[in-house]
Amino acid sequence: MKILFAASEVAPFSKTGGLGDVAAALPAALARRGHRLLVLTPLYGCVNRTLHGLRPLGIEVGGASLHEAPATDGVRRVFIENEALFGRAGVYGEGGGEYPDNAARFAFFSRLLLPAAEALSFSDVDLLHLNDWQTGLAALELARGRGRRAGLTRSVFTIHNLGYQGVFPKELVDELKLGWDAFTPDGLEFYDQVNFLKAGLVFSDLLTTVSPTYATEIQGVEQGFGLDGVLRSRSDRLVGILNGVDHQGWDPSSDPAIAAAYDADAWAGKARCRQALCRELRLEPPPGTMVMGIVSRFASQKGFDLILEALPELVRRGISLAILGNGEGHFEHAFAKAAARHPGRIGLRIGFDEGLAHRIYAGCDAFLMPSLYEPCGLSQLYALRYGSPPIVRRTGGLADTVEEAGEGVGTGFLFDRFDSEALIEAADRALDVFASPERWQALARRGMAEDFSWEVSARAYEAAYQRALGRRAAKVVRS
Repeated sequence: MKILFAASEVAPFSKTGGLGDVAAALPAALARRGHRLLVLTPLYGCVNRTLHGLRPLGIEVGGASLHEAPATDGVRRVFIENEALFGRAGVYGEGGGEYPDNAARFAFFSRLLLPAAEALSFSDVDLLHLNDWQTGLAALELARGRGRRAGLTRSVFTIHNLGYQGVFPKELVDELKLGWDAFTPDGLEFYDQVNFLKAGLVFSDLLTTVSPTYATEIQGVEQGFGLDGVLRSRSDRLVGILNGVDHQGWDPSSDPAIAAAYDADAWAGKARCRQALCRELRLEPPPGTMVMGIVSRFASQKGFDLILEALPELVRRGISLAILGNGEGHFEHAFAKAAARHPGRIGLRIGFDEGLAHRIYAGCDAFLMPSLYEPCGLSQLYALRYGSPPIVRRTGGLADTVEEAGEGVGTGFLFDRFDSEALIEAADRALDVFASPERWQALARRGMAEDFSWEVSARAYEAAYQRALGRRAAKVVRS
């Protein structure tokens, strides 16, 4: 298949969350399966062109110039440069706020996808794979194209987090030349506003999201964010596919960022990683006690209210915490105060450090992830890979990837109620198993044996693509 993959961020060039990781790894996995991939993404001011070896192609299209990164994995990655729209320090905003012209920025990006592909001689695309609200208008553009000529290109739209939708005032219909014919309850209109993500939902041929459980959850009122009715109406074209893990980049037997290599059969390096992590974060856990890791964006969605409420009890039980992340200011302040109250027991690093993230996954005994909702989650997959059993809330991809520990079975610990008491109960179950090193190591090794590789995910996407190609186009819009 000839696949045009569009995303607003692609690691390692730009990344604010899991989308960047997916946009890096999934195309590479598909290329290994014999497909032709072109990835298009904006060229932000924060992208280090020299470091990544970007070169200008001398191609101008629709007010943008095109640049390309060296291809080392069979995937072409091309960047759309428009200095006025994308030449900024941030991806979506700065200082905790959004750029006020994000609608114009990503409308521009969406409209250039197919023209850019043609300018790159990547025409006759079989499939356009779109990701999140920033690419939603491309599904509308493709549908309009079908109204003018019979096109074979089909579209797949992936929802990475339904909580972010790209909702803007309806005055943009004229400003962005969206056309009032599309501003209807069956189109872009959302409570008298324009919703970019809804465009992707209603005009794409097939919808995917990043775990089977999340695909079910978003069809309900609680996690549907106002679009549950749209998703229920398209439930026959909605597929949940788990994200994967790059087994080369996340491998404790060869990870250069961690203190010692180890695997399921050679376990001694895990203890050395724990010792090194404690030194780095100035942790002094009492003998025989658990070090619990957290690597996350500090946000209510990630369950940080529960963590703060549970902290005194966790520390009282002998648990030490290694925490890395940043986000909402009140959480950063609260955790800084907690670390000051519990020196040697809470090691905190505000910000993001890729190397330290690897060292926490490798050096912690267990990993905490009590999310309110979690479309897929990657952190629990990394923790499993590094032999650090996760303690998670049973939601979204966490429910699909972590199995409750029992006698000789399971990979971690789950709880259902979104409250600190339920979190503490799950931690207590983990401590019961942790008290027996043999049972804990067996639990950790079962997690390490799980296969959440991108090769598995790529096969599932391949089946979804075939399904999209075999279906009649979702909708034709006459312009």
